Amino acid sequence: MAKGKKRKFGNFRYPMAVLDKHSDYLEIKVIEYRAPGFESAGEGKSFRLKASSDTLGKNKEDILGTIILPVPQTITDSNGVTWGENSLNGLAAKGLGIAGAVMSADSMEDAKNKLTKQSKGAVKDFLSDDMTKSAVNAQFASMAVNALGGNTTSGGVLARQTGAILNPNMELLFGGVQLRSFNFDFDFAPRDERESVEIKKIIRAFKIHMNAKRTSQDNDGGSGLFIKSPDVFQLTYKTGNKDHQFLHRFKPMAMLNMAVNYTGAGTYATYDNTSPVQLKMNLTFQELNPIYSEDYEGVDNLEGGTGF
Repeated sequence: MAKGKKRKFGNFRYPMAVLDKHSDYLEIKVIEYRAPGFESAGEGKSFRLKASSDTLGKNKEDILGTIILPVPQTITDSNGVTWGENSLNGLAAKGLGIAGAVMSADSMEDAKNKLTKQSKGAVKDFLSDDMTKSAVNAQFASMAVNALGGNTTSGGVLARQTGAILNPNMELLFGGVQLRSFNFDFDFAPRDERESVEIKKIIRAFKIHMNAKRTSQDNDGGSGLFIKSPDVFQLTYKTGNKDHQFLHRFKPMAMLNMAVNYTGAGTYATYDNTSPVQLKMNLTFQELNPIYSEDYEGVDNLEGGTGF
């Protein structure tokens, strides 16, 4: 694997027309991946995780090159989070209350006393209500039947006995964040030999930097037991030399897939220098880090467009 300046390729651009201050385009910076790692924080020097975006692109030495392409014909962004159904019936809530009391104890003796107290209170509550007693009996009855090879649930037993079930207290609860993916399609139709060579360089650059690197090629005694992460990409919609004032932004991304159709016109046709008359390239990216609400801070004046 080439190191340092040998891996840098400068700037590639298609089409090779002159860009002015009103030209819109997509700028793709190729950045050497740096593992996020950990950092110490606080008086106790405890470790916390760092985000990949915190370590990428801050040092200009990490930028290996820039590729400028036309704005795709289809531009979309999609933000999503995960929510899911969750239930907790009253009996389970009682159990959680007992467990919480025990875990908050200061000593084993304190834990024993709290367990005894909480258990007595729970038994008293159960015995004070006929429906609650039926639910407890249904639980033990289903356990006994299943131990003998049956297949039933406490809810089923309770429904057959009383025509009721435990209130599941169903709610929709937040389950996590999602990583955004983007898919881009580009058409290449070189107008001269110079542009055909530039297109070839662009395709090769994407292929080189999206793939993993073998450590055994470092010529530094690498054993070949490991492979290093591919490079990553920072995409930005631009107008002239400024960020686009409306379109969305991207976090650093990994390229998941690249596909090139060398018969973009539907049939095989080339120029004298063997360059295809028309090519189609499809790129699939995924962001390294999820989007958080705080990422929109500081762009209330809308200078950052619609944000991420």
